[in-house]
Amino acid sequence: MIVIAHLSDTHIDSGQRSIRRTRAVMDYLEDLPYDLDAVLVTGDITDNALPAEYEQARQLLTSRHPVVICPGNHDERAAFRQHLLGQPATTAPINQAHHAAGFVVALCDSSVPGEDKGFLADETLAWLEDILVRAPAGVPVLVGFHHPPVPLHVPFIDGIRQFGAERLAAIADRHPNLTAFLCGHAHTSAATTFAGRPLLVAPGVVSTLRLPWEHRAHPGHHVHLDQPPALAFHILDDEGRLTTHHRYVSD
Repeated sequence: MIVIAHLSDTHIDSGQRSIRRTRAVMDYLEDLPYDLDAVLVTGDITDNALPAEYEQARQLLTSRHPVVICPGNHDERAAFRQHLLGQPATTAPINQAHHAAGFVVALCDSSVPGEDKGFLADETLAWLEDILVRAPAGVPVLVGFHHPPVPLHVPFIDGIRQFGAERLAAIADRHPNLTAFLCGHAHTSAATTFAGRPLLVAPGVVSTLRLPWEHRAHPGHHVHLDQPPALAFHILDDEGRLTTHHRYVSD
């Protein structure tokens, strides 16, 4: 059985609130009496893409479990590489793969420099297809990114979702080992499908989205700030079935 923790949208800034909430989630994972197979963080690591924010995130997201991180629309590639990953500061897409016993995770960079919407560059799609081709036969590949590639029926999020998703769907059609898609961006847990696979959206760590039918009492306010931070656990069992659980964490 493979167990993967999935969190998103930490939005680390200079205030203590985002730091406290991220630390609470990571402490919860550290205290588990079980070694997780991976911890995935699907974007918007910082709020303003400042070097100091990435340095703080680098400390907070350190774990005894393997951690794999991709950027979101609030991130900036050069600063992300240099101050979070400790790599040379380039503006190329930040695509990262994690190969483990029994599964592969491919986190794709869906960020578009200077914009809030998402899009997978041609070089990212080529990278992903190579990961899928090279994966051992029968090994499931989980594909993650920040922006959901389909509408979630929340206008505020749908307007800045991942566009050009038909190109990604075409890759999925060619590779049956692509098991599921994972993303963030929406600040709410959600489950739907894309290209015939599960699309699982992680809840937000820093805040929780108000759904459109919750807005009447709070016009103009898109987020709950009083809801606790949350995360998802994805389980791949020996029969290849994917199951997801969600947990709230007291901060």
